[in-house]
Amino acid sequence: MPDLSAFPISARWPAAHPDRLQLYSMPTPNGVKVSIALEEIGLPYEAHLVDIMKNESWTPQFLALNPNGKIPAIVDPHGPGGKPIGLFESGAILLYLAEKTGKLLPADAARRYETIQWVFFQMASVGPMFGQIGYFHKFAGKDIADKRPLERYRDESKRLLCVLETRLDGRSWIMDDDYTIADISLVGWVRNLVGFYGAGELVEFDRLKRVPAWLERCLARPAVQRGLEIPTRG
Repeated sequence: MPDLSAFPISARWPAAHPDRLQLYSMPTPNGVKVSIALEEIGLPYEAHLVDIMKNESWTPQFLALNPNGKIPAIVDPHGPGGKPIGLFESGAILLYLAEKTGKLLPADAARRYETIQWVFFQMASVGPMFGQIGYFHKFAGKDIADKRPLERYRDESKRLLCVLETRLDGRSWIMDDDYTIADISLVGWVRNLVGFYGAGELVEFDRLKRVPAWLERCLARPAVQRGLEIPTRG
């Protein structure tokens, strides 16, 4: 049986099944990337709720795994060379899971890197910009009298949606007929933008055709539906 005692996080969130991959997360746009991927792949795992609303990601045990204090993070007892490995950053975890299992990432080198560039597009642009929309449109930022920040993030979010709209022309998924970690990286953020953040009208989401259709296809997948609810909120 694998020994996870070298990871302090296992003391605060004990593993009932230490032989399985351990997921420390919350169902946020970043968190669900990993739970969706795990559900799609079918890799056995154990999910632990890290309640960021209670600042649990800033506890010493969590920071020992991710010094940046953000979810998600994982510990895989069966890492490279059969040794346990801990990882943080959702994009890095997606790549790790895809390469570990040979799923959700094209085997062809050129298409593999093309997929990875779209994951980086999400990490570098979509996540940060949509997150700012959430702050300035839904949360405390909405009370700021100066609306220029909201307008800036609105315009950039609209531009990014148009990039996706163009990419999806003639494609079912970001990588043509192949559903990959690129789609998984994006679905939670697009869903949150028009759902939880309530910014659909702000970014004129209904004027798009391909992105809404792609979102519907993503949300129709059973693994996506399951992953969006993992870990279960207390």
